[in-house]
Amino acid sequence: METRLPEDFRRSSEGQEAERILRSCVHCGFCTATCPTYGVLGDELDGPRGRIYLIKQMLEQGRAGAQTREHLDRCLLCRSCETTCPSGVEYHRLLEIGRKRLEGLAPLPLQQRLLRGLLLRAVPMRHRIGTLLRLGRWVAPLLPAALRHKLYRPRPGSGFRARPHARRVVLFQGCVEPAALPAAREAALRLLDALGVRGDSLAGEQCCGALEHHLQAEHRARHRARRNLDLWRRALDEGAEAILGLSSACVLEIHEYPDLLRDEPEYLALAQRVLSRVQPFEVWLEGHWPVHWDGIARGRVAWHPPCTLQHGLRAASVVPNLLRRAGFEVLLPADSHLCCGAAGTYSLFQPAMSERLREDKLAALQALEPEVVASANVGCLMHLEPAAAIPVRHWVEVLAEAVPPDRPAP
Repeated sequence: METRLPEDFRRSSEGQEAERILRSCVHCGFCTATCPTYGVLGDELDGPRGRIYLIKQMLEQGRAGAQTREHLDRCLLCRSCETTCPSGVEYHRLLEIGRKRLEGLAPLPLQQRLLRGLLLRAVPMRHRIGTLLRLGRWVAPLLPAALRHKLYRPRPGSGFRARPHARRVVLFQGCVEPAALPAAREAALRLLDALGVRGDSLAGEQCCGALEHHLQAEHRARHRARRNLDLWRRALDEGAEAILGLSSACVLEIHEYPDLLRDEPEYLALAQRVLSRVQPFEVWLEGHWPVHWDGIARGRVAWHPPCTLQHGLRAASVVPNLLRRAGFEVLLPADSHLCCGAAGTYSLFQPAMSERLREDKLAALQALEPEVVASANVGCLMHLEPAAAIPVRHWVEVLAEAVPPDRPAP
């Protein structure tokens, strides 16, 4: 793609990156076939190729209006287009650059600015998330049925306590996960305990920074990244084998710390060193799977691969393989590459599109007639569960229920 970026912008690091990405696009349009918003709306400007043209025009002309914001904001950032693209276009980075420039050219409407400010103050703080979820449970009986069924209600843990073990890993907490997925975290601890490994939670650990990163508060995301890297370096130096995450969105954001910290050489080097030890829980478990877990389970499980896992981390097949090895029948829905509509805060800023995508996803999953739907990301689980007619669980819960609690560590 030919570009005519202004000279001052073209000389900047972001300008050089934008030009490289734009020039890698060959206009083939393969991306439109796998874009969720294009599939629903059928508008070229609501597909990756159309958005690339809008960003190119904005960067070249230094102008943007409400139409550009509408179409760029409607993108889920699911990265399905990147999985499809034969030219390796790094669309997500171009969109980040475009959205950053858009802030000064076409500001958000007041209502959305207020919502963004509220989210930035509430969500990254773990204790505030817990308070909000508890408040939701208290007021649920007072709400109309239509609203009551949209509220996510966490499955509580049972107070499991692991045995002492010499081997240990860090089980990343994040901001939402401890309050929203207590049963999943407990299930992960049970699986680790059965393998003779302790799962530690680190005091002082921060949110991964994804929300702030994607809501144009990169300085806050960088602060959290630095804090986390310092903690993880210390934990690894003191004997932790790995940093494991249960939510694929968090793990993906952590793997993008080198890009976030690209202008800070010391922390860039630290991120590159530490990230070799940061893994999704399932990837670590795949390498430590005990033979005596083979064939222990029965049941039909529909697998919903989160976009961050299949298009970001490119590891969507690991969980189905583990569940099949355990003995489950794993079912994959039609159009499994499409987003469920959660996409971080997308469901709050684009509720109509988010709900439409959720309806389509649940229809495809429930058509398989499974006993349970399993996924691997806190956002997907919180988005799908309130509207589902069947249980929606984190996959570690499904597996942990099948592993006998009295199994000796191998």
